[in-house]
Amino acid sequence: MSPEVDAVLARLVPYPEDGSRADGPVAVDATDRLLLDEARALIQEHPGDVVVIGDRFGALTLGALASGALRVRAHQDAITAEAALEANFTRAGRTLWAAHAQASADAPVPREPTGMGLTRHDRLEPSLFAGARLVLLQLPTSLAELTEIAEHVARYADPAVTLLAGGRVKHMTHAMNDVLAASFAQVGASLARQKSRLLIAREPRSDVGPLAYPVTARLTDPEILAAIRPQAGTDPRNGAPDGLTVVAHGAAFAGATLDHGTRFLLAQAHRWPDLPDLPAPDPAADAPTPVPGMDVHPVAVDLGSGTGILATVLGLRYPNAHVLASDRSAAACASTRATLTANGLRAAGVVRDDAGALLPIPDGSADLVLLNPPFHDRAALSTDAAHRMFATAGRVLRDGGELWTVFNTPLHYRRALERAVGPTEHVAQDPRFTVTRSVRKLLTDMSVTGG
Repeated sequence: MSPEVDAVLARLVPYPEDGSRADGPVAVDATDRLLLDEARALIQEHPGDVVVIGDRFGALTLGALASGALRVRAHQDAITAEAALEANFTRAGRTLWAAHAQASADAPVPREPTGMGLTRHDRLEPSLFAGARLVLLQLPTSLAELTEIAEHVARYADPAVTLLAGGRVKHMTHAMNDVLAASFAQVGASLARQKSRLLIAREPRSDVGPLAYPVTARLTDPEILAAIRPQAGTDPRNGAPDGLTVVAHGAAFAGATLDHGTRFLLAQAHRWPDLPDLPAPDPAADAPTPVPGMDVHPVAVDLGSGTGILATVLGLRYPNAHVLASDRSAAACASTRATLTANGLRAAGVVRDDAGALLPIPDGSADLVLLNPPFHDRAALSTDAAHRMFATAGRVLRDGGELWTVFNTPLHYRRALERAVGPTEHVAQDPRFTVTRSVRKLLTDMSVTGG
């Protein structure tokens, strides 16, 4: 790796952290460096046709630009990764421009640096890959996600494309080779370096069938059927549904299945609150004020929606409610929208954001929030997102509104929930999961003084 590229990578931080935490993430790992070393000659040969998938903090994208790429198209499933790339692009600043200029001068056919192009794509789509000669990929842990990526590369990139997919050796399996071999005629592996290795795929197959993802399944589990029964006193529209259709992209958690945690939360649906409409505002009385733009109907939120199972349950169980959903994953948001549509529903909003930060409702306006928070960031255990989600729930819930959370029992979230939301009740527990109910309580002058 050239000193100029090294200088760029040295500027990066694991945004939003600054990299100082001993047990925290690193902005540039051994896999990033191995990918950039292997890619350097290919970038110099085809500087205008580079695609980067799954960049965590921007090391691959900015490293490719520093290596002489004229134009990089990038897709990052997590919106938090997009924010990290943006922040590190700014941090790299002049160091990045200097490295890019030097790489242009050192190219086999020297060229004048004409600027760098970076295009972000918020989903896997043909335009992301069209004409690409090089694709750099941080290997996902999910074979389904890898399948969807590999199929898009094979179908839409240049027939002479090279896919370089890197990962930590301890997380790589032979099944990953098999997934790539289904879309490429030539699949090999690099030597390991610093416990990282690359899979190298070339020669896209021309005899492949239609894209495997998104996949669709019909769920008729007892927990689903009980939870989607419309609450008493509401218009059931077409009667009680006989199941729920789920649509899942490859990167969406749990795919087109009902995961254990969500199943356990749904099993407690008979204890969820009723969500009646508010009375019509009376100008002459101190009546409840409806959420602006949402008339008198209740508001229910699926925070961290995944494939949208909980959002869909909310829409079917509470036909009069305005349902909103959010997730940081582009694949999850696309899956949630597709799942709602497949069940004849339309959400008030499906938002791609970090922990519900951009939900389009005022603070103190939601009646019910359902939450099955993630506890991994890729392969690493991380509860940071869960705590941000607790804070969001405490912010958007009205006084007396309820947050229902399911989480792995060893994580002991109850005290954190009480701090962020309010009094928290232990509702149910099985060998793996705990369900809690938190009630939003707003402090008043009287409650603070004890009056």
